[in-house]
Amino acid sequence: MAETVERVEAAINHLLPHSDLAEGMLFEAMRYGCLGGGKRLRPFLVMESSRLFGVKRDCALRVAAAIEFVHCYSLIHDDLPAMDNSDLRRGRPTVHRKFEEATAILAGDALLTYAFEVLADHATHEDPNVRCHLVASLARSAGSHGMVGGQMLDLMAEHEEFAIGAITRLQRLKTGELIAFSATAGALLGRADPAHLNALKGYAYDLGLAFQITDDLLDIDGDPAETGKPVGQDEERGKATFVSMMGVERARAQAHMLAEQACRHLDIFDERADLLKRLARWVVERRA
Repeated sequence: MAETVERVEAAINHLLPHSDLAEGMLFEAMRYGCLGGGKRLRPFLVMESSRLFGVKRDCALRVAAAIEFVHCYSLIHDDLPAMDNSDLRRGRPTVHRKFEEATAILAGDALLTYAFEVLADHATHEDPNVRCHLVASLARSAGSHGMVGGQMLDLMAEHEEFAIGAITRLQRLKTGELIAFSATAGALLGRADPAHLNALKGYAYDLGLAFQITDDLLDIDGDPAETGKPVGQDEERGKATFVSMMGVERARAQAHMLAEQACRHLDIFDERADLLKRLARWVVERRA
């Protein structure tokens, strides 16, 4: 993952250069929102799924950067006063605290649209059909039937009673869909058959749920010095989460069960998917 972080940082730095244009502050806010650290989990999934199908590294890196643009846009907007109202992200001031709210909104907008520009470019893949599949898949995963829809449900969960099934759907949309795109991007780039594509999709959905349950647990017992953001916000807002519904121990056991279930989806790849299996187990053990 450290190697992936280094390569993705370099790709983002190349795709988002400094600008001396009058609107240069926008580019600085975009860079600040993207180059401020982070696990780069989604880019790692892109790179590893691409490796399974022999995809060129430069092509995979462009898709990895594009998904990180979308992820970082979502974090910038999530942190705004109208949403989670967070002052800290990755151990430093959030974008709207650093640059003010209007610039943060525009930086998020610009990152979202730029992601599709990157995917649609010939440099991402020589086959226009593959590029169209990537664009359509990311649009579904990021939009109203994916991450944005999940965020709407997340806002509703602060004021409404949600059963466990509704919380599961919320998190599958909010977190799982982008993780699913990341894990299947390599299969799309490599023109994989449906069996391999579906195996990665099943892995990603279980991984995404395990990731979110662990996030919920970290909001209860995490250390802000390690997580890089405030903790206890879900409880403060009265938000329904896996932990509030299941309790800490049951939620932790569920996360571990999902991680192992995610690994079983990858048996079709034999030992070639060992790093993805290790990732699933790391996700539920992390402290940040």
